Amino acid sequence: ATLFPKYREAYLKEVWPLVTKELNKSGLACELNLIEGSMSVKTTRKAWDPYAILKARDLIKLLSRSVPVQQALKIMADDVHCDIIKISGYVRNKDRFVKRRQRLLGPNGSTLKALELLTKCYILVQGNTVSCMGTFTGLKQARNVIVDCMRNIHPIYNIKTLMIKRELAKDEELKGENWDRFLPKFKKRNVKAKKPKNKVEKKEYTPFPPPQAPSKIDQQLESGEYFLSSKEKKQKQQGERSEGRKAEKEERDKDRAASFVPPKEKAR
Repeated sequence: ATLFPKYREAYLKEVWPLVTKELNKSGLACELNLIEGSMSVKTTRKAWDPYAILKARDLIKLLSRSVPVQQALKIMADDVHCDIIKISGYVRNKDRFVKRRQRLLGPNGSTLKALELLTKCYILVQGNTVSCMGTFTGLKQARNVIVDCMRNIHPIYNIKTLMIKRELAKDEELKGENWDRFLPKFKKRNVKAKKPKNKVEKKEYTPFPPPQAPSKIDQQLESGEYFLSSKEKKQKQQGERSEGRKAEKEERDKDRAASFVPPKEKAR
């Protein structure tokens, strides 16, 4: 069984008689389960083509991926194949994924149209997947372009290569030769990543914890201040304050005296 999204339910319900009629020609039965939101196909005793069940499986897959029924029914032909490419796994960032998917479509769908003409495939971009229908060669080319686009290689490069290959294929003399000399070679531009401003140097790993910082009492014991009486402590604090004031006064006096120093005259 193939599951389908909720928004496809009304459309599938409408076109299901058409799908049933087409599959009956190959002796296949199909079922649409609206409760589970699934589609399934199975063979009957009237089935005469063993490969038809695989084609029917592809048909319901395409219908679940928003391909119109008239287009999806073409998969029952022997020379038409399909490929559903999952594109969501190539990019993690959602905004970047949307931009690259839009790049595949191009302005007003022009890039996708050009790709369809060159590969001779039907291509539909829907959500996290791209559905393609066509020949094996065309599907292979389309997959390469789509995957490269999601890996940040612009589809215009691959389209240019496909156009050159199509023109070379027309020439009878060049059919058996190597085409590498005719194909364009695009240089990769490596954009340098910005270096972090404040580079933190990693310290060597040691299994031992860092030494404990001495407490206030430890510092007092070391300096001998701990054993002083409260009167002696006050006197010491006052002495430190007076020394600090003296130093500040000396600096202020220097600044004041600097304004009275006459400037040096130039020698005549």
